[in-house]
Amino acid sequence: MQGYSLASSTWDDKELSAIDEVIKSDIFTMGKQVAQFEQDFATFTGSKYAVMTSSGSTANLIATAALFYTKNNKLKRGDEVIVPAVSWSTTYYPLHQYGLKLKFVDIDLYTLNYDLEALRSAISDNTRLIMCVNLLGNPNDFDAIKDIIGDKNIILLEDNCESMGAEYNGKQAGTFGIMGTFSTFYSHHMATMEGGFVVTDNEELYHILLCLRAHGWTRNLPKDNLVAPKNDDWFSEAFRFVLPGFNVRPVEMSGAIGIQQLKKLPNFLMHRRENAKLFSKYFENHPDFIMQKEIGLSSWFGFSLIIRKDSKLKRGDIIKVLEANNIEYRPIATGDFTQNEVIKYFDYEIHKELKNAKYIHENGFFVGNHQVDISRQINLLNSVIGVGSKALNIKFKNSIANFGNQKAA
Repeated sequence: MQGYSLASSTWDDKELSAIDEVIKSDIFTMGKQVAQFEQDFATFTGSKYAVMTSSGSTANLIATAALFYTKNNKLKRGDEVIVPAVSWSTTYYPLHQYGLKLKFVDIDLYTLNYDLEALRSAISDNTRLIMCVNLLGNPNDFDAIKDIIGDKNIILLEDNCESMGAEYNGKQAGTFGIMGTFSTFYSHHMATMEGGFVVTDNEELYHILLCLRAHGWTRNLPKDNLVAPKNDDWFSEAFRFVLPGFNVRPVEMSGAIGIQQLKKLPNFLMHRRENAKLFSKYFENHPDFIMQKEIGLSSWFGFSLIIRKDSKLKRGDIIKVLEANNIEYRPIATGDFTQNEVIKYFDYEIHKELKNAKYIHENGFFVGNHQVDISRQINLLNSVIGVGSKALNIKFKNSIANFGNQKAA
């Protein structure tokens, strides 16, 4: 049965040939292909530096860690960091793991990014960092956020793992903060098996990232660097450890694949935006659903739908209809993250009431977008839950009945 999947492969013979060339070279650890992909990705984002990692999650890890090891430490344990209440888990984990106090702030029901008034009121004298998450392809209003920060001593860090290729005022999302992170996981805008990036214009942070990525040693640093300048004795530099780092290096295959994927990315983004036009045609003014309001130029990771407060629809019934029609769906990120049991391990506070995050947690879901034309799938979704000739409640009753019959069979 044909349906509507969350994601699909972005590979063809070019990626397979790239893998084959790596196999022939017999060099599988991080090498020339990764270095070339980093250079290409820095050019794409308009950044001075790009550091590839094993995932977007580990990109968040070393980006957070790097802020603790600058000459004039930008962060220390116990500092307050503001985070949105809706994001992926590994937005939060590195912040917790480095001893920061998380302050959860509500999001906007329409943009799915920060509720700007809530953000403004959440800033205190203890705030040292704002983690800015561009959710589901949608960039934040960075003019407003920079105005909120003003001349305060607050760092802006971006988690752009879901929003590669998004733009705000002609500038790439992920480049507004001191660092920005990206993901190249299978279901994201381009895929390198697993993979991620940290981009920055700060040379010191770049050198720290290089060191942290690979064991905290000096081997991958340039001779003249801002962490630990190296001498000419290769033996003494081979196993010289200067920072408590990790091993979050990507493999050479991922670099080779990424070089090919990046060439295709503009076309991928074009198709995602064309798909969004059709989705918007059906759902922008839907009487029962709120769809995400675009800020700047979204890269449309997926298509979110939130049941309107005056609607009589229930998410459980909608999910049954989607399943009956082979339409894949997911929660909007983690929903309200503070409702997850893991929160008991955090040092955190909740700023005021997370009313929108809670509402999304109970009434939101998203369906996929793809890097190819998915008009057929979007038309299917519209035929199932869009505004049609029959009332939605009649559709749901019929579909749920059919769903029950299929299960019984």
